[in-house]
Formats: sequence, C-alpha cells, structure tokens
Amino acid sequence: MDSQLNQIFRFPYTEILGWSVSRYEKFLLCKRQYYYDYYAKYDREYPRETIDLLKKLTSIPLETGSIVHDTIKALLERLLKTEKPVDKSRFIGYAEEMTEKSCKSKKFSEIYYKKIDIVEPGSLFNNIRQSLDNFLNSDRYNWIIEKAVTNKTGWLIEPPGYGETRINDLKAYCKVDFLFPVDGEIYIVDWKTGKQDGKKHKKQLLGYSTFACYHFNITSDKVMPAISYLYPAYSELQMKFDETDIKGFVNSVKTETDEMYGYCKNVEQNLPKDKEEFSKTANSLICGFCNYRELCGEIWGHIT
Repeated sequence: MDSQLNQIFRFPYTEILGWSVSRYEKFLLCKRQYYYDYYAKYDREYPRETIDLLKKLTSIPLETGSIVHDTIKALLERLLKTEKPVDKSRFIGYAEEMTEKSCKSKKFSEIYYKKIDIVEPGSLFNNIRQSLDNFLNSDRYNWIIEKAVTNKTGWLIEPPGYGETRINDLKAYCKVDFLFPVDGEIYIVDWKTGKQDGKKHKKQLLGYSTFACYHFNITSDKVMPAISYLYPAYSELQMKFDETDIKGFVNSVKTETDEMYGYCKNVEQNLPKDKEEFSKTANSLICGFCNYRELCGEIWGHIT
C-alpha cells in the first residue's frame, strides 16, 4: 500500500462539472452566487473583470484559515526533510510574516464593502497564533512526529489536481490536507479554524474515505479520516465508515450532481442555462456576506 500513495490517478481534462462538498453547498446556498462562482464567463450583464475581482475578495476568517493551512503545510514539508525539533518561535514568526504579507497584498471584502478601513495583521494573527499553538500542543501532532514520521515516503500533503477523483464514474473533487500511511492503514487529517459543523464535516470525511478507497484500491475499514479543529481549543471529529456508509454517500453524490446538471443546457460541455434561471436567495443574512452582493441590487451596492 505504502508504495502506491504517491501514485494517485491523474485524469484528462473534461468540461463536465465535478461534484464537491463546497460546490454543492454553494449551489444550495444561493443559485446566483453559484452562477457567479462557476459561470462568470457566460454572464452578459457584467464585465468578467468585475466578477473576477469580487470572486477573489477574501475575508478575515477565510484568510485566517488559509494562513494556518499554509503554515502547517510548510511544517509538514519540513518534516519530510528533517526530523529535528521545530523551533516554535521561528514557526510562529513565519506565520506572522505570512500574515503581514497577506494584509498588504490581499483584497478584503470587509474593506471593499466599507465595514472597516484597514485590516491590521493583529486582527488575524491572534487567532492564527492560537490555532498554531493548539496544533503544536496537540496529541495529533505528537503522534505524527513519533509514529507517522516513520514512513514519510507515503505522505501526501495537499496533493495536486484539486483532489480530482471518480465516484461511481462521476467526476468529483475531494482534496485532502494531509494523507499518510501508518501500520497498513491510511490516515487523513483536515485542518479547520472555523466553527464545528458535524453534518457538513461528516460529508467531507466520507468524501476523503471514498477518495482513498478509489485511488489506493483499499476498503473503507482501512481509512481513518479526521477533522482537526484548531480554534478556540483543539478537538477532533474522527469517523470510520463501512461499505453501507460509502454506498449511501455515493448515491447522494449522484443525486446532488444530477441537481447541478439540471442547471446546464449542455451537461457534457458544462454550459449553464441563462443567468435568470439561477435564482437569488431570499435570505438577506447570506447576502450580507456574499462577495457579489453589489451585483444583486442597490441595497447591497458598493459605494466608491
């Protein structure tokens, strides 16, 4: 098994849409937001540059999670090269430097929509530091450096290709943060800095298990997926699935994919129906956090 972990399948490019937890969640949340996220090039009302600018807006919570992910990724990649003890002060300093660069280079929705005038590094870094401290002090990290590190040749750290896989012949994306073998089993860990969401995260773990079973030709009882919550305190959601769980998941992916196909006028080419078919949500709370809210009416307009 271990020798197979660096040989995940690659797939030729196809136009047809691919299922993912995040894509279907966006589809349910607001069809218009979903349209702008995935079909902006077909919009005839607004310039592509305008939609792309809004799509690329980040936020303080999103950037906090991104920096934590990137810092842990750098740490794991360091462990591939050396098992010397981590200098925690340098590790935290690296994260602080990344935070400062991000605040200078990224466009934040909180500034764009005039909620605040500036994003200070400290408004992100306090949570980032706490998350990283929790990670370094966790049993999971200690277990990684004591147990998992013995077989680093099988590590996959955010593998390339967006985690593309096949679920019952349907294109899907299940990108793992960290996958590694220990004692004949595959462990998968996904880092979270946001709030716990048992229903959504169970679905992610099912996706990761299905990904591992497909690419490494193993049964689900050999896959140990977990969500590691890093903030405000460290905790984990660990689940193990049987073949009945996987079968139910596969069926739900088929149903959800068909729902999204229903908004295409050409499924194979992933050509969307007209934008008017993608309805706006009636939930103003969702609108208040949407990057595209200025496109949906003057009430959400951005004042320059």
